[in-house]
Amino acid sequence: MRKKLGIGIATLTLAISLSACSSNDDKTNEEKNSSSEHNTEMDHSEMNHSGSGEIPEGLKEDENPTYKVGSQAILETDHMEGMKGAEATIIGAYHTNVYVVTYTPTTGGEKVEDHKWVIHEEIENAGDQPFEPGTEVVLNTDHMEGMKGSTAVVDSVEETTVYMVDYTPTTGGEDVKNHKWVTESELSSQ
Repeated sequence: MRKKLGIGIATLTLAISLSACSSNDDKTNEEKNSSSEHNTEMDHSEMNHSGSGEIPEGLKEDENPTYKVGSQAILETDHMEGMKGAEATIIGAYHTNVYVVTYTPTTGGEKVEDHKWVIHEEIENAGDQPFEPGTEVVLNTDHMEGMKGSTAVVDSVEETTVYMVDYTPTTGGEDVKNHKWVTESELSSQ
């Protein structure tokens, strides 16, 4: 009788454990799916929000940008939490080709899709001509962990003015300095 009771308790314990594992696996899969969907929407949680202010070799200042260096503008993009609606100070304005890219970090992990923005001068052996969508390139920038040296595919390209900005996130926290890059269409006048 005790043996049967012991087997019954062991079976019940095993069943509960397995159902808990199954529930955790479901949750893990849901989290993975959510994470994958979020990556598709461009997750910048690993982004280096502030930068050194150094500009890539060969990048030319825009002679007549819409937003002059030292002026204020409103960020109309949400690359990162707290960015949209923040007041930004223009630190630099440069005319170049900007790319949306998809890459797999050199540190491992899931593919980063539709990353905005990498500029022409941040691609190895870029040359003078812009890359066409679908071209495989090697990134020479570290906006995000695992980005530098990774192989990427160009999703789209646009010739425009890009800006380096300082801003205070609308969600609070530390000021962001020398953030690279915001395009002209992602800014508005105050």
